Amino acid sequence: MRQLYTLVLTLLTPIVLLRLAWRGCKARDYWRRWPQRFGFFPALPSEHCLWIHAVSFGEVQAAAPLIRHLLNRAPEQALLITTTTPTGSAHVQRLFSSELGKTVHHVYLPYDLPGSVQRFLRRTRPRLAIMVETEIWPNLFHHCRDRQIPLIVANARLSQRSAAGYARFAALTRQTLQNITTIAAQDHASAQRFIELGATAGAVQITGSIKFDIELAPNIKRAGAALRRQWGTRPVWVAASTHPGEEEQVLAAHRHVQMVLPDALLILVPRHPERFRDAETLCHEQRFDSVLRSSMQSCSASTAVFIGDSMGELMLFYAASDVAFVGGSLVPIGGHNPIEPAALGLPIITGPHLFNFAEISQTLATAGAARQIENAQQLGESIAQLLQERETRHAMGEQGLKIVAENRGALDRLMALIIHHDKRDKK
Repeated sequence: MRQLYTLVLTLLTPIVLLRLAWRGCKARDYWRRWPQRFGFFPALPSEHCLWIHAVSFGEVQAAAPLIRHLLNRAPEQALLITTTTPTGSAHVQRLFSSELGKTVHHVYLPYDLPGSVQRFLRRTRPRLAIMVETEIWPNLFHHCRDRQIPLIVANARLSQRSAAGYARFAALTRQTLQNITTIAAQDHASAQRFIELGATAGAVQITGSIKFDIELAPNIKRAGAALRRQWGTRPVWVAASTHPGEEEQVLAAHRHVQMVLPDALLILVPRHPERFRDAETLCHEQRFDSVLRSSMQSCSASTAVFIGDSMGELMLFYAASDVAFVGGSLVPIGGHNPIEPAALGLPIITGPHLFNFAEISQTLATAGAARQIENAQQLGESIAQLLQERETRHAMGEQGLKIVAENRGALDRLMALIIHHDKRDKK
């Protein structure tokens, strides 16, 4: 089965490269560093590095506390961080700028072709591999096992929808999962799905979500308050990590909010940077006076939408808001991380599509920290209500803070697993 998978992937490679070129038309970073995607780059100067893979911005953000713990535990050890997307790459370079080229190295993960994977492993020589969240690559995992590199899938989650997709290729999925040393699952449902797909039961452990171990920047609330003061006393809500087809619904909801609260301000933050200008165009078409964060212009009394067209500032925008809508949930993307606004004590609104964060979202909703709506009209009504009800906002925010505090500890459990496998590998 793996050979057939390799043949299909090889035949699809030209299409993948065309897609990279097309995406580069909006985000030019996709045009850069193509050799790394086939395993071509200078060999790392250090042998036996610890290797962490985080696909994109969100995974890098989630993995950042883990990476810091690893650096603090052994400051002299070499650490390799791989990503798949330019946004993930940029975030690595931003978070670890002082360590890059010294103890921290960064390249793109190669495509899952045997030659590319083997070149990558020869040039990096990792002693332990840690995949953040659910990245399942048949050739990569096979060659890690072949080279006796312990492989941990950390903070692993598997939705019912994703499990059904993997089940279509049952033999290949089973073979790939059995190459994994340990699966550190976020929740019971994910753990059970991995086992049903063929993972060895003894290799699956439930450690919880490391996203609950979020580390807030010491000055984030103060910075949010400073940004907020620029807008006066007007009510503010944020629509975070939105997708195509979702911004239209968010703006429709904001129009309803303005009917109740004419001075309300929306912070609109598209998920992907190549779509920042699309959001500006949409606001213009729908006759919303908007300001881009990158323009450094002040919001006037007539400004209805503040577009967060910057990377790495989502927590700042949360800290400057009264209510948070977490995107990717009004369209079938599966939702994005609701723990970030909860950690800042914000009431949370989501749409119905939450399969990426099903258990976490249910926990927040059951506790009264989050509300689920079905459409733009309900979103507008919920936002307007919460912006008018300070005590309700406070109560929801307190419940969110409580849930985050109660679920901390996954990072310590994951670190214990990593130390265990790292020690065993050194013997």
